[in-house]
Amino acid sequence: MKTRRDFLKITGGLAVGALLLPNFSKGEKLKKVGIQLYSVRKEMLTDAVGTLKQLAKIGYKELESARSEKGNYYGLQPKEIKKISSDLGMTLRSGHVHIDKDFQRSIDGAAEAGQSYLVCSSLPSKGQTIDNYKKVAEAFTKAAEDCKKSNIIFGYHNHEYEFERENGQVLYDILLDNTDPKLVTMELDLGWVVASGNDPLAYFNKYPGRFSLWHLKDMDTTKKESTEFGKGQIKVLDMLKNSKKSGVKHIFVEQEEYASTAMESMKYDFDYLQKLNY
Repeated sequence: MKTRRDFLKITGGLAVGALLLPNFSKGEKLKKVGIQLYSVRKEMLTDAVGTLKQLAKIGYKELESARSEKGNYYGLQPKEIKKISSDLGMTLRSGHVHIDKDFQRSIDGAAEAGQSYLVCSSLPSKGQTIDNYKKVAEAFTKAAEDCKKSNIIFGYHNHEYEFERENGQVLYDILLDNTDPKLVTMELDLGWVVASGNDPLAYFNKYPGRFSLWHLKDMDTTKKESTEFGKGQIKVLDMLKNSKKSGVKHIFVEQEEYASTAMESMKYDFDYLQKLNY
């Protein structure tokens, strides 16, 4: 089964659900649980409206889109997905796109859809070097400035490869050190951080407030495949207990592989999160 990483390579490099955490007090339950639509990508491509209805019925309240062969919204127009989501009691909060020749069109579409965030899902230039990552940081700054004109916040979603090193330096840290926190936010994929051998909590401490978006997923780190919450090695509850320092505002839950069907896994994940107290 192809993972999102494989998908990104196939498409030239392109998150899940979203949870708004307004209160981090002990015993607080997660609120406004949402989903990254890549988690139900096949279903969205087959029947976008029907799939959104099923997600709303489960209880998801926020959405994050991802670019597909049918565009940024699985064949729907920006205003169309905004209305459908609103009618179902959901909000399209964010979306994954590329920094490419169509980036301004993506910004315009995100504004029409009412999004707060636009997230780059892969590096706009290739090269696992410090020089390239500094170049990417410059591109992110320009992209963020363009987004700001439309009152949209620009962010970047990591995978595993960003945590490789050159001359002892972690490449992901180059992005953090060379972008303005007031312009560029980070969508930290906790699963890939752990799979790369790193600790998300260490990043919360080193770069407090930089991660206004998360991808919260559980992973079988031996296979490097995502799985349902509680079935992998990611300590979901520990992440949530330490979330305030990260600056998180929305948490996007992403799952790419499933025990049975994507929709069954989305129901399982939703119910799991609803039972958590922290």
